[in-house]
Amino acid sequence: MYVRAVPPTDLNKNTEWFTYPGVWTAYILIVFFSWLMVLSVFGTSPGIAWTIVHLTHFFVTYHFFHWKKGTPFAVDQGIYNGLTWWEQIDNGKQLTPNRKFLTVVPVVLYLIASHTTGYQNSLLFFNTLAVFVLVVAKFPNMHKVRIFGINADH
Repeated sequence: MYVRAVPPTDLNKNTEWFTYPGVWTAYILIVFFSWLMVLSVFGTSPGIAWTIVHLTHFFVTYHFFHWKKGTPFAVDQGIYNGLTWWEQIDNGKQLTPNRKFLTVVPVVLYLIASHTTGYQNSLLFFNTLAVFVLVVAKFPNMHKVRIFGINADH
């Protein structure tokens, strides 16, 4: 007689939006249209535009996913204050489809940017550094790890 309700997979208002249908598609479209915008506004070559998008993606996602802690919502009463967005997503469960997707995106951007710039040494260095930092930050072994105490709660 009773309907069995299944609780949502993520009750955290800061991360639940990433479980909505179409978010992955929107994410990819934002990256692609960012490339088109850089390409048209700055008049650069496609490779330079991909490098700019890749490095911008690195700075934005590193800041908001791996550096900034807590949530903008008072409803959670501070239980996420010591956690970054990456540590909060999927309730901290590792190797979920969302985490894998967010790990693959910078790798694909790296491959596109490196290939379209002809693997030029200076651009390859910055592209490699960016993808290395982002991918290492996403490793399951790095969950709640603060290297040298940087960005640690005091």
